[in-house]
Amino acid sequence: MKRTLLLFVTASCWSTMVHAQDIKEKEVSRIISTLAADDMQGRRPGTPGIEKAAQFISSEFQKAGLQPLAGEKNFRQQFAKYSLKVTQTRLQINGQERNWPVIPVGKATSIRWEKDTSYNVVHVKDLNTLLPLLRQGNKREKNTLVWLDPALEGYLGGLNASFAERFHDRPEDVQSTGDAQPQLLMVLEKEPVADSLPWSVSLTREVVSQPFTNIAGMIKGSKKPDEYVVFSGHYDHLGILPAVAGDSIANGADDDASGTTAVIMLAKHFKQSRPARSIIFVAFTAEESGGYGSGYFSEKQDPDKVVAMFNIEMIGKESKFGKNSAFITGFEKSDFGTILQRNLKGSAFHFYPDPYPEQNLFYRSDNATLAKLGVPAHTISTTQIDKDKLYHTVNDELESLDVTNITDIIKAIATSAKTIIGGTDTPTRIDPMKE
Repeated sequence: MKRTLLLFVTASCWSTMVHAQDIKEKEVSRIISTLAADDMQGRRPGTPGIEKAAQFISSEFQKAGLQPLAGEKNFRQQFAKYSLKVTQTRLQINGQERNWPVIPVGKATSIRWEKDTSYNVVHVKDLNTLLPLLRQGNKREKNTLVWLDPALEGYLGGLNASFAERFHDRPEDVQSTGDAQPQLLMVLEKEPVADSLPWSVSLTREVVSQPFTNIAGMIKGSKKPDEYVVFSGHYDHLGILPAVAGDSIANGADDDASGTTAVIMLAKHFKQSRPARSIIFVAFTAEESGGYGSGYFSEKQDPDKVVAMFNIEMIGKESKFGKNSAFITGFEKSDFGTILQRNLKGSAFHFYPDPYPEQNLFYRSDNATLAKLGVPAHTISTTQIDKDKLYHTVNDELESLDVTNITDIIKAIATSAKTIIGGTDTPTRIDPMKE
């Protein structure tokens, strides 16, 4: 009897693997090459490029036969955030106008500074020196001018997004109630500026609304329609960066066109047979800007009804464990990974615990918001984050990826998820994070 049962389980596993063969490498290549193409302009939120990507993903969900989420008219889950944008800047050094980048930190809408003894003036050559200054916030005792070394030019976009133009939920949260609080200005020092030279800087800012769009669709479950399994990846990236060898587009092929491609392929795969539990497929926006897309999505969910979340991030290259492998962040926090690996018994594929615990990857991706609420929400990845020299550069392009390996990983995810979407396995919950 036991032998018969074992043969049945093994046969079922291989049957599932065969079924996943509908996930074709040619189709994977088509989708990822579209998302990572130059005409997507790096998919930065608020640009025509990310809108083009949103339209493409929506069309793929439509072709897959998905339906919009409850309460939505289409696949676009739209929301807005608010930030301060610079409208005018003037910089003078020793009486000469300089067109150098100026990045304000703080909530002042109008700044008029001229060199005198009341300012703290610092020359900074590296991030380790800069970041403590930026994080002083309300503890800053006086207005501070930071001259940035030219070596930091490549970080200007990230510094602007993270500190100068940080997003808020309401317009009233953006502006300072008074401009008396000490501010900080960063100026890229394209030429050395002696401390003895006079300088003046002025700028104005205004509150602007930034629209964001997640793309989400679903398959209604046949037996447990009020229990949800989420498959996700983020489709935004960094946009345009300083040019390297004439190339300025951060294509984001691995990060995270690869994960978004997996979500689209899994939507088409699972739509072929109606699952027991409802499945949500979502491409998040603004992961690179602070996780705003997944944050908004999570606010709309009842975490008690979300059984599991498969967040897929950077699966474009071979993991440190070799081919036919991927790792799961927060592996030890639930039995999610154990269930996935059990469903792969008899195959060559293996899921491993996150080999980079010092990177804190579990709370650095779009799974984090739901995980903090107790959902077994994990990220599946292959990135060798400690060695990847293409990460967040203009060289993260399709040519650097292994599309065959990506296809095999998507097949393994499809196979490993069967008992969860089929309603026979329910991962243990993660301990909620206390505020």
